[in-house]
Amino acid sequence: MSKWLIVAFISVLSMGTIAQKQFVVGQHYQVLTKPVRTADPSKIEVTEVFWYGCPHCNTFRPVFEQWKNQQDDTVYTEHSPAIWNKSMIVHARIFYTAKTLSKFEEMHKEIFDAMHIQRKRLLKEAEIYTLFQKHGVSKEMFNKVYSSFGVKSMVQQAEARARSYGITGTPEVIINGKYRTSGRMAGSAGVFKVVEYLIEKEKALKS
Repeated sequence: MSKWLIVAFISVLSMGTIAQKQFVVGQHYQVLTKPVRTADPSKIEVTEVFWYGCPHCNTFRPVFEQWKNQQDDTVYTEHSPAIWNKSMIVHARIFYTAKTLSKFEEMHKEIFDAMHIQRKRLLKEAEIYTLFQKHGVSKEMFNKVYSSFGVKSMVQQAEARARSYGITGTPEVIINGKYRTSGRMAGSAGVFKVVEYLIEKEKALKS
């Protein structure tokens, strides 16, 4: 066995020892039954699975954003809407419409605020459009994108991903398509400590 392989092997074993002491699979995080394909295999993908109507997601949003901004370019972050009823399908369409129109960064917080501060349900297209209108999106363009095959396809893909992830609530965090954790699982350990441990575990495996 080469020196490089010995070092890599010892690193993996060391990470396993740390995991046994600090984080327990089945308690602090779950291993997905089948890995889910990530967008960029060269990076470690961290995906927040959320729902605009979830108060916990509303609280988690700025914390996730702050954590995201502290990561280097080896970590890729993404959001994926959870879907298990008709209302969530509508809210997922809002998300992908904003993404398609390149309005996500400026509208993500506003959509949460509309639901949790202004108490809007955001289920009717006329009410949804008022959010986009403030950002210079014409009614014609909104209708075209919101009802497009592309947006509907992305919603279907998000629904399929959520099933593959085995999501049981929101928010949950998926690490590199292999693991999922949440505040409920991580508990006092802290969800981002678990996330960072799993990121390092994946980096060690890649090296």
